[in-house]
Amino acid sequence: LAQVLRLFKTLHRTRQQVFKNDARALEAARIKINEEFKSNKNETSPKKIEELMKVGSDVELLLRTSVIQGIHTDHNTLQLVPRKDLLIENVPYCDVPTQKQ
Repeated sequence: LAQVLRLFKTLHRTRQQVFKNDARALEAARIKINEEFKSNKNETSPKKIEELMKVGSDVELLLRTSVIQGIHTDHNTLQLVPRKDLLIENVPYCDVPTQKQ
């Protein structure tokens, strides 16, 4: 039960970071998270709970690492607003990979 509650809180914290300043997305994500947890609140099968926890963790990771906000600046332009934790150094590309020994 404590793990489920921790995941619930983590998803909501991630939602607040990922969709910061976007009231519509914040609300939609809040409703979806709450609906998913509510619809499975009477689940008793440990195997099913484990599967649901895995899905929830995967969703949290996907939101945190893959979602970038975009703001419409005019008719055909979108300004991307990446969070600091998404800005990582690129791994240098190598035309001729070295052979592993």
